[in-house]
Amino acid sequence: MDMTRLSAGQLVKIDGLIDDGKCFQTVRNLRWANGVHCSCCGSAEVIKHGHDETQPDRQRYRCKTCNACFDDLSGTGFEGHHQPLRMWILCLYFRGLNLSNRQIAAELNLNKDDVQQMTKTLRCGIEAKRPPAQLAGAVEGDEVYIVAGHKGQPVAVEKKGDLVEGGD
Repeated sequence: MDMTRLSAGQLVKIDGLIDDGKCFQTVRNLRWANGVHCSCCGSAEVIKHGHDETQPDRQRYRCKTCNACFDDLSGTGFEGHHQPLRMWILCLYFRGLNLSNRQIAAELNLNKDDVQQMTKTLRCGIEAKRPPAQLAGAVEGDEVYIVAGHKGQPVAVEKKGDLVEGGD
């Protein structure tokens, strides 16, 4: 068995280990678990319509209902950005590991401002998909919150205290 050995100090770039085809397939599996639907009208009457010229793993589609053309990334947060999908997936992975934007930029050999924009876009996309919080049950508060509501108005706080003490 022939194993390639790395000499000391030689780096393996992580973005070279990630396969573009698998990234696009993962997006397709997550996005269209129940089949491809038109991103314009929502119709399931869709046919494959070639591939992107710059990203051969990016499938194009055409809707038979409204004749719209779209691809794997249309209508997603990944659409219209210059970074390849594998960089977005790696950025999301590194965010899950709690790396800072500066660390992610160093790992992916990207500009820190680009990584800042990418993580902002990812956070917004995640937040948009998060279901609204459902609050229920009793709510408990203490007097700190009441006093904090009168910030900068010590006279109002003193009057409120007098009313409470006088009520006993």
